[in-house]
Amino acid sequence: MLRLISWNIDSINAALTSTSARALLSQEVLKKLATYDADIIAIQETKLPAEGPSDKHLELLASYFPGYKVEWVSSVPPAKKGYAGTMILYKEGFSAQKIIPQLGAPDTMDNEGRLIALETDSFYFVNVYTPNSGDGLKRLKERQQWDILYADYLSSLDSKKPVIACGDFNVAHKEIDLANPASNHFSAGFTDEEREGFTKLLAKGFTDSFRHVHGDVKSVYSWWGQRIKTSKINNSGWRIDYFLVSDRIKDKILKSEMIDSGPRQDHTPILLEIDL
Repeated sequence: MLRLISWNIDSINAALTSTSARALLSQEVLKKLATYDADIIAIQETKLPAEGPSDKHLELLASYFPGYKVEWVSSVPPAKKGYAGTMILYKEGFSAQKIIPQLGAPDTMDNEGRLIALETDSFYFVNVYTPNSGDGLKRLKERQQWDILYADYLSSLDSKKPVIACGDFNVAHKEIDLANPASNHFSAGFTDEEREGFTKLLAKGFTDSFRHVHGDVKSVYSWWGQRIKTSKINNSGWRIDYFLVSDRIKDKILKSEMIDSGPRQDHTPILLEIDL
């Protein structure tokens, strides 16, 4: 059995080194994740500099996750500094080859460290931090192009061996995937265009593992906005973090669920267990 975790950490430096109240909550989440003894941990929004994690960062990561290899990709010029970024931790002894995909995406999206993958003997593992369409949907057009290119990329991998793709997809697919659909049809992450992009991705041969296991269960989310202090208490959330798998391995899914991050708002980690 493979046990896999995905989490948008919203700054790995803050989570590892800060003493703020929020960082202390993040550290509690890291301690909890360590108890799962996962084979692979995917992290999004690392916000690291172009040169990646410092020795101190790696030392602190190893204190939570001893015996793991760390692979990363960061935002590099001409993209913004300390922006986006993804990372994968995987157990030493786990045979895998790192891939840093380039989609030919618009704007600086290919330079923002949004995609990192592993190729193993039996499957591909892809960690994504999908671009947000932004305030006023200013990046929606580019986001739509990204969605097409990303779906094509996963499909190309799937033609060779099964794919497990995870991360922050920045879209709530259906109305049951957010608490307040009626008021959010023109909000980034719930536009018709973004939802259609996700539908088309699934149509290329992929399964939303959470829905496969739980059906149309409601009120289960992976993200709660930080700007509204009561969003998590009131469970006014969105499900925008996913584990997708190639359709042909969907019946091997054993578990797909959220990991409770306690009072910490923003993203909660997600878990997939699969018998590959």
